Amino acid sequence: MADAVERLRRLPPEQQQELLAAAREIAACERVLRRAGETMVERLTRATVPPEAWEHYPPGGDVYDPVSHSQYYFHRHSDDALGEEVGHFHTFLRPAGMPPGMAPAMVPPDGDGAVLPSHLIAVGIGSTGAPVRLFTTNRWVTGEAWYEAGMVEAMLPSFAVDRQHPSWAINRWLTALFRLYRAEMGLLLRARDEAVRRWQAAHPDRDALEDREFEVASTMRIDLDGRLSEIDRAIGR
Repeated sequence: MADAVERLRRLPPEQQQELLAAAREIAACERVLRRAGETMVERLTRATVPPEAWEHYPPGGDVYDPVSHSQYYFHRHSDDALGEEVGHFHTFLRPAGMPPGMAPAMVPPDGDGAVLPSHLIAVGIGSTGAPVRLFTTNRWVTGEAWYEAGMVEAMLPSFAVDRQHPSWAINRWLTALFRLYRAEMGLLLRARDEAVRRWQAAHPDRDALEDREFEVASTMRIDLDGRLSEIDRAIGR
């Protein structure tokens, strides 16, 4: 932790303040949920814990912010290990919310690049409701238009969900998580593209982006409480 604290102290002041603001926002959102006696998963699924496999939550459709054009849903796979991870968020940005100059490298034959979103990052949630990992997925997993890592990284600051449905606290928490882990998300996206290149080279007779044997491209364990503590020690006092 000492090394992480020192790295935080060496960041430019504006980056420090952004991290501190994100950390305080996350802490406030978690406090609201605790006082309500709910975890994020319980709030999203309306107390269906564990969530039904493959169902998208919240019930009734993905969460979409019509101003930022950010989108997300929560679900779990049938093979998720419930003792460790009860499900995960998939996050997206639709073309209308992207920075200028974004162009997909690949759009499925039956898709429309002007409409299909880009998948950003998936966030795995543990049984206590805390995030336990960040990861990226292959194109076929979400049916997205595929943008190169540098473009997706440029989209990350645009992800923001500022509305009441399904939970103001969850929306603000997820938005702040993107601020807190933006650097790590960028690393994961670059690792994603490198993994696709390696997979394609190893399987030249297949389309790597459509290969059902290649699902998760990059992954990183995270410790949110540890990160919040590091930020508090480095710049919060």
